Amino acid sequence: MEKRICIGNRWVGKNEPAFIIAEMSANHNMDFERAKEIIKGVKEAGADAVKLQTYTADTITIDCDNDYFQITQGTLWDGTTLYKLYQKAYTPWEWQGELKKYAESMGLICFSSPFDSTAVEFLENINVPAYKIASFEITDVPLIRKIARLGKPILISTGIAYLKDIELAMQVCREEGNDKVILLKCTSTYPSPYQDMNIETITALQSTFDCIVGLSDHSMGYTVPITAIAKGAKVIEKHVTLHRSDGGADSEFSMEMHEFKEMCEQIRIAEAALGRVSFDLTDAQKKEREHSRSLFVVSDIKKGERFSPANVRSIRPGFGLHTKYYDQIIGKTAVADIKKGTPMSWNLICLLYTSDAADE
Repeated sequence: MEKRICIGNRWVGKNEPAFIIAEMSANHNMDFERAKEIIKGVKEAGADAVKLQTYTADTITIDCDNDYFQITQGTLWDGTTLYKLYQKAYTPWEWQGELKKYAESMGLICFSSPFDSTAVEFLENINVPAYKIASFEITDVPLIRKIARLGKPILISTGIAYLKDIELAMQVCREEGNDKVILLKCTSTYPSPYQDMNIETITALQSTFDCIVGLSDHSMGYTVPITAIAKGAKVIEKHVTLHRSDGGADSEFSMEMHEFKEMCEQIRIAEAALGRVSFDLTDAQKKEREHSRSLFVVSDIKKGERFSPANVRSIRPGFGLHTKYYDQIIGKTAVADIKKGTPMSWNLICLLYTSDAADE
C-alpha cells in the first residue's frame, strides 16, 4: 500500500497532490540576489519546495586534471575538469541558511542535496526537513547510511543506477530503520531525450520497493512530468532558472518561470482529471443522460395497430422505455391512438405486465 511521508508541513504520497520541487542547482550564477529572485519566482509559479545543492569543489572531487577528471562524456560541460565545473556551479554555504529562511518566509519548504558528510553536518545545523540523494551519489553507501540514520525523509534519484544499486540504497536505509524513502525515476542526460525517459518504470519502482515514487526530470517541457503523474508519481522535480539566455551550468535544460508555472498548473489539472475510480454520475452527467437512447414512437399509430420496426425505434432522447425491451414490444398492439414523438411506455401496450416491466 502506498505510504504517506511528511516533509516539513507537507504530506506526500497517497491521496495527496504531487509535491513539486524547484531545483535551483547552479542557476543562481553566483549571485545571492538572483538566488532569492528564483525562490520568489518559483513560489509565485506554484512550487511546494525549493532544493539547493550543498558541496564545494573540494568536497565533491579533487583538483586534478588527469584523464580521469576530464569531462568527456558528450555532455554540456565537456572540455573542462570536474573541479573547475564545481568551482563555478556550487552554492556558497554561507548563503544557504539565509536562503532557507527566505524560502520558508514565503511558505516554501527548503532542503538540499548533500554530497559528503561535512555537507550533511552543515545541513543538520540549519535543520533541513529532508535530504535528496543525487543520481551520482546513489552508489555512495557511507553517505546514504549517514543520512538514513537521521530519520528524516530521503528522496533518491535513480538516474545512473542499475536495479542492484537501487536495491542496495534501499537496503541501507532500511538497515538504519529509515523507511521514509521516495524513489525518483531519473534519466541522467542533460537534456534527456524523450525516448530515453521510460516512465513506465515508475510503476515498477513503486511495486518493487513498496515506496512513494516520483520523477526528477531533465527533459524539456512538461509532457514527461504530466505523463509521470498519470503513472502515479507523487513528486516532480524540475530545474529552474530566470532566463536560459542568462547562461549558467544547468541553464540549457532548466525551465524559465513562466514554463514552470504552466507545468504546475497542468499538473494540478492532470490530478483533477485523474480523480478516483468511480462509476457514479455527476448531477451534470445525470442531466446529460436525458439525451441517451430510448424507445420512441416514430410515426402515428392507430388504436389496435401493431408496433413494428417502422413505427418504433431506438433514438435519442432518453425519455422512453429502455431499448432492452424492443423485442418484447414489436408485434404487440397499441391500446390507443399514439402520436409520432411519444416516448414508449408500458401503458401504451396491450400486454400482461411482467415484474421486470413494472419496475420500469
